[in-house]
Amino acid sequence: MAFKRWQKTPSKKPPEKTWTESEIKIIGWCLNKNIGVGISPDWKDDLNRWQIEININGKIHIDPNRYDNDTVYNKVNEYYKYYYDKHNK
Repeated sequence: MAFKRWQKTPSKKPPEKTWTESEIKIIGWCLNKNIGVGISPDWKDDLNRWQIEININGKIHIDPNRYDNDTVYNKVNEYYKYYYDKHNK
């Protein structure tokens, strides 16, 4: 009996970010309103590039741009702030 040896699944380690208290407040408000912004690796790119997925009430929208480790969380924070300002009047 032969066993097929599986290759190790590819993985990319996400960059680390320390959120401020005001950012956490905005993110919490958005999550309570079913607005989520997350990152996922761009598997087609060999470099550490990330794509941003925006989930609004179960509908997923993908940002067409790709971001590197230094800028991805800044853009995530921009999206959260945009939806917070748009819906919280």
